[in-house]
Amino acid sequence: MKLQLALDLVNTQEGIELVKEVQEHIDIVEIGTPIVINEGLRAVKDMKAAFPNLEVLADLKIMDAAGYEVMKASESNADIITILGAAEDESIKGAVEEAKKQGKEILVDMMAVKDLATRAKEVDALGVDYICVHTGYDLQAKGQNSFEDLETIKGVVKNAKTAIAGGIKLDSLKEVVKVQPDLVIVGGGITGEDDKKAVASQMQELIKG
Repeated sequence: MKLQLALDLVNTQEGIELVKEVQEHIDIVEIGTPIVINEGLRAVKDMKAAFPNLEVLADLKIMDAAGYEVMKASESNADIITILGAAEDESIKGAVEEAKKQGKEILVDMMAVKDLATRAKEVDALGVDYICVHTGYDLQAKGQNSFEDLETIKGVVKNAKTAIAGGIKLDSLKEVVKVQPDLVIVGGGITGEDDKKAVASQMQELIKG
């Protein structure tokens, strides 16, 4: 099980300073969609240059032109690139094909997918690396989380690794770990804490069991 730190509401330099605090306790650092929109793929390149030993995920949430966008993210040294589960099968196939060519991985974000079990099975057959259940900011604000969704996809996914994102904090992490995802993605549960290093350390301990 790996721990991914999601950076969304910071700029690249602020993100780098934040990662410096917790780098020994995380496996992957995510350049979130808001940073990519604000600063472009340079943010991915700069983060990878600052922390060559960490994997860097570019949260592009690709919906179309997938092969091209994966190629561009790969050129910026992203290790993992995201595409939406709601995208066309051809787009997901294009993303997987390009990622394999570049030696990168594809994470499918299942945000807004209504029939999770069916779509997870379909996406799993397309050769993706991760399938991620994700409660976005707008639903988190209404008190929703992805814990039951994780159990749903764990029951049907045979090939890909599973991931969970959205509203995970130290006190809810035990519940998540019980379901044994391969990747746990935490944003505000670390970045919003005063002692980020201590929280990340405790989370990593729970995850490594």
